[in-house]
Amino acid sequence: MITIPELYKIYQQYPSVQTDTRALKKGDLYFALKGPNFNGNDFARAALEAGAAFAIVDEPPATPDERILIVEDVLSTLQHLAKHHREQFDIPFIAITGSNGKTTTKELVSTVLAAKYKTYTTQGNLNNHIGVPLTLLRIKADAEMAVIEMGANHQKEIESYCFYTLPTHGIITNAGKAHLEGFGGIEGVRKGKGELFDYLRAHNGTAFVMWDYDYLQTMSKGIPSIIRYGTSNADCTGEVAQSEPFLSVNITSGQPFTIQSKLVGAYNLPNILVAVAIGQYFGVSNEAIQSAIGNYTPSNSRSQLKTIGTNSFILDAYNANPSSMRAAIENFASLKGNDKVLMLGGMMELGPESLQEHQQIIELIKKYNWKAVVLVGGDFRKLAHPFISLENSTAAKEWLTQQNFEHTNLLIKGSRSMQMEKVL
Repeated sequence: MITIPELYKIYQQYPSVQTDTRALKKGDLYFALKGPNFNGNDFARAALEAGAAFAIVDEPPATPDERILIVEDVLSTLQHLAKHHREQFDIPFIAITGSNGKTTTKELVSTVLAAKYKTYTTQGNLNNHIGVPLTLLRIKADAEMAVIEMGANHQKEIESYCFYTLPTHGIITNAGKAHLEGFGGIEGVRKGKGELFDYLRAHNGTAFVMWDYDYLQTMSKGIPSIIRYGTSNADCTGEVAQSEPFLSVNITSGQPFTIQSKLVGAYNLPNILVAVAIGQYFGVSNEAIQSAIGNYTPSNSRSQLKTIGTNSFILDAYNANPSSMRAAIENFASLKGNDKVLMLGGMMELGPESLQEHQQIIELIKKYNWKAVVLVGGDFRKLAHPFISLENSTAAKEWLTQQNFEHTNLLIKGSRSMQMEKVL
């Protein structure tokens, strides 16, 4: 069996790793991962035929081939190879986790740092046990900064990512009601997300902490270096200057300046503040920070503002949990205009609290006046309410096309599996 140092020498010759034969390029290393419904070992030969330099497997092939490298466990090997690669760098590795805002924060932070440094970051949503090591293995020798997003839906997951990411700096955006089923309630969420701060505490790291949140103050106690951001009593402070149609933020600490973003929603204030705090900490000029955040355009159905005909859509359909759903509804309700339509998909992974959490969202919706409310799928279907109830996003799309709305504002949000972006 090949060792990690031996495999690393091969990786240095062929520094492009792929786990999907459909995306293979000539000279890639193919890692044959296994899942409940697939076995990558079955595709090792096809990977080589498609141009892979080597295939790493954990089931010996029927016909031996010197380009097929056998290891005990492919996933574990991928992770240990990523750790070995990470150990070659002496640069800041900034880890980001949290219930809401991880990806937007990651994008803003990396955009700000890229104004001064060669920065590598998580692509898309590659933030799990496969995505994190793949992200690390995409970091090239010229890197000056690395920004790594970590998603988690159960305890000990963030701890495992820290094992091979070895973060020097970290952010927990927040710890809200997300993945309650896996974490076992809100305290479990804080414990799970807090594994990042536990690592920084034990390894002399630096944490960027949203000082407005008492629980993050508590969770960060004992970390040797803390940079605080928030609306007051912090190293970097700011406030919402305006939130329509896009969020602009006044930075009130140090030399004051204003950032005009292309983000929708006042709930993005902490995401902008931490990007400013990190930029200033690493010596990026205020002008460069202002420009970087101002030019960042969200994608991936996250806080996107779309205009179609005379109608405006806030598309925030990448994911949803009770915390983010509540923030999105309250923000939408606060915007100017009367003709507002809510199209909300069900929230997943909430365990035994799911019905109660969906009911609380229904009660929140009832507090405001809407032109129409459409609740789609999930546990919304199990509850009595006075709103339009549809089975899935396809039905929601059909409903929308029949309405012939003009000069109407619509919020579209739901959990990933609801695929609410299909409404558009």
